[in-house]
Amino acid sequence: MAKCQVIMHAFTQQIIDVIQTIPPGKILSYGRVAALAGNPQAARQVARVLHAMSEKYELPWHRVVSASGRISLPEGRGYELQRAMLESEGVYLSGSGCIDLDRYLWIP
Repeated sequence: MAKCQVIMHAFTQQIIDVIQTIPPGKILSYGRVAALAGNPQAARQVARVLHAMSEKYELPWHRVVSASGRISLPEGRGYELQRAMLESEGVYLSGSGCIDLDRYLWIP
């Protein structure tokens, strides 16, 4: 029996490529990843790719945050892990949970 082949859309591959290039200690927003991948209106697609493909492609998912510099995951559902991973790379959140975009935003 032949195996089914999954065809990845070019935009999905571009999202993966952008995320893989975010260096440790830096962050990008979902919208900025989408823009760098070629479609600034596709922030939700970036979130879908991260959710579905982070493990398979070993994506540094923790380096993608909201445009306001906040972790989008709720407490108890990944927030603590993402925060710990960012802090282990030297990215620190304020007491209110904000990341200093002037300091940590990656500008390729």
